[in-house]
Amino acid sequence: MPLLEFTDRGIYCPPAGVYLDPWKPVDRALITHGHADHARWGHAHYLCTEAAAPVIRYRLRLENNLQTVRYGESLLINGVQFTFHPAGHIPGSAQIRVEHQGEVWVFTGDYKLEDDGVSEPFELVRCHTFITESTFGLPVYRWKPQQAIMEDINAWWRQNRAEGKVSVIAGYTLGKSQRILRNIDTTIGNVFLHGAVDNILEIFRAQGMALPATHRVTSQHRKQDFEGALVICPPSAVGSPWIRRFLPYSLGIASGWMSLRGARRRRGADRGFALSDHVDWDSLNTAVRETGAERVYVTHGYTEIYTQWLREQGLEAHAVQTRYEGELSEIVEGEEKTHPDPVEEQENTTPGGTTA
Repeated sequence: MPLLEFTDRGIYCPPAGVYLDPWKPVDRALITHGHADHARWGHAHYLCTEAAAPVIRYRLRLENNLQTVRYGESLLINGVQFTFHPAGHIPGSAQIRVEHQGEVWVFTGDYKLEDDGVSEPFELVRCHTFITESTFGLPVYRWKPQQAIMEDINAWWRQNRAEGKVSVIAGYTLGKSQRILRNIDTTIGNVFLHGAVDNILEIFRAQGMALPATHRVTSQHRKQDFEGALVICPPSAVGSPWIRRFLPYSLGIASGWMSLRGARRRRGADRGFALSDHVDWDSLNTAVRETGAERVYVTHGYTEIYTQWLREQGLEAHAVQTRYEGELSEIVEGEEKTHPDPVEEQENTTPGGTTA
């Protein structure tokens, strides 16, 4: 019997009787991080890192059924040893190391190798079996260094300010928004936040995260209050009546999918910034290689393609079906949730960015 099994409720550890990031209600759930596809409502008992707990408690309205653990702290459940290690994905995110009778598995949840300045940096954990995402598991996805992307955002903001436009940038409320705020040049102008973004930031500020001063967008604000400002909002606000108050504005979207021109065009963005909280192609392969794993299970993303690639490299690899979405909902919100075809995106787009 394998140490971890893939079931219709989630990833199950039979000897311990617990699930890892289950998507259906279970008795005991070990949670890697607070994104909705990994931390779901309805479990009887939850376990996560101390850093992830405040956001998970807020989002799921949990009370006394949430237990926490420190990074690196071992927890023994029915003879199985569990340890949470930083995943570098968002603040508080973790990989879960599972050890039993000399066998070691690592479940990554979501992760990235680049230190973003807000998340606990990724920690390499060696193992026999590695469960990895493949959200961007194709060679076309290679990220620029974070500092270069932030410089692009700063330059866009300065240009908009000079042209009398408000800069509105959309990114996930949990992870992406804090990352942008922490690393941009706030001397350019005022920063305003959508209420959903501000709610999460208040939680992180209470945890001691150092973040620049911001203003929450309210109905009391006048049009001139936003002149030259940067507004950070969730993807769901794009196209809503809420965003019209900032006219004239320039819309930017921060997501790994913005490396595809067609994705930016479909969302009506003026600028796309390929800023992702997931590993790109090179980092994905680095992580798999350096864990020393002999067996790899590939979850959400380009699972079949990446699994075949790993097999060609001589590894035992298996594609598994889960309900994790990675960064998918950032680009297909309100649309059918299928991964973009980067080849099709490039073939249907001319170098000038118009449909061929």
